[in-house]
Amino acid sequence: MSLALNGITRRVGADLHIAPTTVELASHGFNVLLGTTLAGKTTLMQLMAGLLPPSAGSLHFRGRDVTGVAVQRRNVAMVYQQFINYPNLSVFENIASPLRVAGLPRDELRRRVGELAALLQLSALLGRRPAELSGGQQQRTAMARALVKDADLVLLDEPLANLDYKLREGLRDELPRLFAGRDCTVVYATTEPAEALLLGGHVATMHEGRITQFGPAAEVYRRPRDLRTARVFSDPPINIARVAKRGARMHLGELADWALPAHDAALPDGEYTLGLRPHHVLPAALVAGQPGRVRVEGKVLINEISGSESIAHFALDGRPWVSIAHGVHQLAVGEPARFDLDVAQCLYFDADERLVEAGAAATPADG
Repeated sequence: MSLALNGITRRVGADLHIAPTTVELASHGFNVLLGTTLAGKTTLMQLMAGLLPPSAGSLHFRGRDVTGVAVQRRNVAMVYQQFINYPNLSVFENIASPLRVAGLPRDELRRRVGELAALLQLSALLGRRPAELSGGQQQRTAMARALVKDADLVLLDEPLANLDYKLREGLRDELPRLFAGRDCTVVYATTEPAEALLLGGHVATMHEGRITQFGPAAEVYRRPRDLRTARVFSDPPINIARVAKRGARMHLGELADWALPAHDAALPDGEYTLGLRPHHVLPAALVAGQPGRVRVEGKVLINEISGSESIAHFALDGRPWVSIAHGVHQLAVGEPARFDLDVAQCLYFDADERLVEAGAAATPADG
């Protein structure tokens, strides 16, 4: 069963909240909406649920036009980042409430509540009321209530954002398994590119109310169709530089030049915008002598140690760049340091900020 949006648009007065959007979501697996805060993810999900009316366009679910169908007449479940529970009901009754409305037999009701309570680590809390729970426990209760009803369309709006790190990581692993055997369409909104990749499935990158690209998550990540999509799908931000191709070599100003890998050799001569993700930029000491890398030097601005990773911010050709390396690596702030770029992972964008595909005609900027 799939959800198709045909020219769906949302305007509030003169403001365009969702630009005309046409996309058919995958019927199984996750459909991830990836974008920064205010990119339009929540508004688009509310349009999908029927909580907001579109200004134009139509929605079809299972081949049926549901554009004007009230949310109460749709089998939809939605979980927001901010938990919503019934304060006067126990955790058990909060989770069971949709099943009681549906008239489910008592034994089946208890079985389904018990399964989800175990999955979400709520089994010992079923007799408590929401006021007796931590914020993470309340959010898990809200998730369980939404999931227990076995909805046709499940909308998850940053549901793990308020949970502690260990529980969030555990649920990320469990969620795909939880939905694997369900006949439903799942839409999951997140601001985190890493979460979009971990969940797999399909991803729609969003910016200012527009879907910039939709497709299998790994494909969109590896081959973003434009620079905007590459920026949305990179955290920390993708590194950017102006480069020029002359003959068989690419030049990064006077700082470095390199022979182009075979898959980029067909680019026409001219200027491009290079994009390179931070984990393809490493301190030179870690990759000394490895082929396919180009060395540059930049002034270290910030050096962070984050768990098992070291994150160095440095200035390169007047632009801020970021390097991410596994392990603990100390670099002196304010001093120059050398970094190696994995040039085989470089993305090149033309004057219109479109990705230049191998063998495709490019539109280099005037040089």
